[in-house]
Amino acid sequence: MKTPDDVVGGRTALVTGAGNGLGRAIALALAGHGARVVLVGRGEDTLNETAAMIGPRSRVATCDVSDPDSVGTLARDLSGESISILINNAGIAGPVADLTAVQPQEWDEVFAVNVRGTYLMCRAFLPPMLERGSGDVVNIASVSGKRPLPGRTPYTASKMAVLGLTTTLAHEVGPRGVMVNSVSPGPVAGPRMERNFAREAERSGATPAQAEADFVSRAALRRMVTEEEVATAAVAVLCMPGLCGADIDLSAGMIAR
Repeated sequence: MKTPDDVVGGRTALVTGAGNGLGRAIALALAGHGARVVLVGRGEDTLNETAAMIGPRSRVATCDVSDPDSVGTLARDLSGESISILINNAGIAGPVADLTAVQPQEWDEVFAVNVRGTYLMCRAFLPPMLERGSGDVVNIASVSGKRPLPGRTPYTASKMAVLGLTTTLAHEVGPRGVMVNSVSPGPVAGPRMERNFAREAERSGATPAQAEADFVSRAALRRMVTEEEVATAAVAVLCMPGLCGADIDLSAGMIAR
């Protein structure tokens, strides 16, 4: 059986949202198994921090994945890279509010990053994979895209869209040797969830600690998953050669209701 080093080592991976959080953890995991990693995001300073953790097997490239021109420029700048792993991780949480209080521009911003960004990156970087007849795309979705999460309609709807994109794209490109799958994390411990709990507390009148306790009570393990666990899952997806059009639920048994 092939090890992650066998599957990932020597390949070039592109990770969006690689300046912090899940993107950084996934980039570090891929590099740890021998991949060259192209770190993509909007903030050059945080990307450089990730690059310093990885060392010479990394490259920094700034891009706004929601902007077609920016993605087009990125693809041209990286035309010399043989990217065979695309990790679409960039995303935003969006507002915490009932749907009737969500402003159209807030809705559009969430879909621009979470859905259009995934589409644009696939559109830009799939063609060389298809020409070679091999490659992997892993989209980072969310358990919230499969189960209700009141007050987070833009986010949940966008992540459900990512799941739909994943399954359909898998059927389009799978016959040509490119595997497309997704990972759906549950709540991931870290600053992003802390901000979400603060917003929920402001909305509901609870304290942030109460909002967090209520949230994790829905998980079988009564905790959030870690960034490292999600990164491990993303690497594991690459190591399952028969996996295509699948979604991996990594949520500590989260049931969002």
